[in-house]
Amino acid sequence: MHDVREWTTGLLRLAKRRREPVVVQTLRSAAAATVAYVIALRLSPEPAPLTAPLTALLVVQVTFYATLTNGIRRVNSVVAGVLVAIAFSVLVGLTWWSLALLIVAALAVGHLVRVDEYVAEVAISAMLVLGVTTVGFTAWARIVETLIGAVVGTACNLLLPPPVWVEEAGRSIEDLARRVRQLMLRMGEEAAGRIPWERAAERLHEARRLDHDIVQVDAALRQAEDSLRLNPRVKEGLLHRVVLRTGLDTLEICTVVLRVLARSFTDLAKARGPQELFPPRVGATVEQLLSEIADAIVSFAVLVTTHLSENAESAEERLSAELRTAAGTRDRLAELLQEEIRKDWAHWQLLGAVLTETTRIIDELNTEHRARRLMEELDRVSRRQRTKLPRLAWLRDRLGVQEELWRNRAGFGERYR
Repeated sequence: MHDVREWTTGLLRLAKRRREPVVVQTLRSAAAATVAYVIALRLSPEPAPLTAPLTALLVVQVTFYATLTNGIRRVNSVVAGVLVAIAFSVLVGLTWWSLALLIVAALAVGHLVRVDEYVAEVAISAMLVLGVTTVGFTAWARIVETLIGAVVGTACNLLLPPPVWVEEAGRSIEDLARRVRQLMLRMGEEAAGRIPWERAAERLHEARRLDHDIVQVDAALRQAEDSLRLNPRVKEGLLHRVVLRTGLDTLEICTVVLRVLARSFTDLAKARGPQELFPPRVGATVEQLLSEIADAIVSFAVLVTTHLSENAESAEERLSAELRTAAGTRDRLAELLQEEIRKDWAHWQLLGAVLTETTRIIDELNTEHRARRLMEELDRVSRRQRTKLPRLAWLRDRLGVQEELWRNRAGFGERYR
């Protein structure tokens, strides 16, 4: 009975991991490579056409957009390498000095045709083709196998659509907001009492380490953005990308301001010495303010990541209420700090900095400010697309896609006002 429970628990754990990028990538790549090899055995003149499964393995990515772009670059790199090899076989053949020239020429051609990370593949293809006696036969076989692998890899994403990683990116944004909240709560608790400057400096180092967390969230967000591009299952992909990206930008600004706030606390602790960081009333108000701002940051992250759910309106109302409460506490803190500076103006710069930095975070989280940012970003992306792809923009206008996007944009902006 115990073995059955362990076996069931293992299956449940495996089922929960089925949507993880590593699991999805492994299964899809193995399937695509196997299918490409079976097809190449029938179509390629080579007895062991391993180029086809290799190409499928390299082409298949987690998102359809990445698969399509990688497939095009992969085919371009192989074809370019084969053409360079054919040219060298006709002119000079294979010697030690021609091999060196071949590598230099192939790498240069790779940069010219803009195959990005597949530049080395141009040289590899050229060397493999030039190293055989029947250049024309091998070149044709390599091109056929590459095309088979690229087609199978792309078809794999069409028949087995890749997941949309918006939810995973949303969870990473919420996790970042909660880590920011925990740090702000600790800073608020310590602001209400006596703390040595060494402990305040530890909080400063924690705030600096948030930069690493932002890098990880940015990577998850880039994956989500790729999964939305050219995905037929997704509507309003541009809106989703802009919402998540601007949300992460706001959180990044908040972490930068929090790091400056932690620096102000550290400098104030050094200046105060053994005294309290703030007078009792001021310290209690600072703790309350940081607690309210911390809750607002989490609510902001929930609002950004719930644009696909029914909880968006409640999240917006909760954020607005929390920001109003924090603004009232901020005003009360301003009055207390003004009284404190009148009594002792020795550290008025640091006390004023605390007020300035908390105000900046409240302003960044403001829903009206976010609405303007969303509109500006949508306008910028639309202008860039029209400039970069004028024919696609013309087609979108003819089909009415752009008009629908502007209607959705207007309604989306109203939600944040």
